[in-house]
Amino acid sequence: MKELVEYIAKSLVEDPTQVSVVETEEGDHIRIELTVAKEDMGRIIGKGGRVANSIRTLLRVAAAREGKRASLDVIEP
Repeated sequence: MKELVEYIAKSLVEDPTQVSVVETEEGDHIRIELTVAKEDMGRIIGKGGRVANSIRTLLRVAAAREGKRASLDVIEP
């Protein structure tokens, strides 16, 4: 899961070195925290949150394949 979010985020931002992904697992729930540079927050969130919601959808599908649940939190720098 972590690799998927990291790949998508690095593809969207202008400064891929500032992308940080932290994955914590509690039972069957996976929580992913994504941090990017302040200048790239708009690219990750998107207009009306569409990009962030799309990433969350892809994450949920990947987690469901493994029989788990996943959530994505975008952390402000």
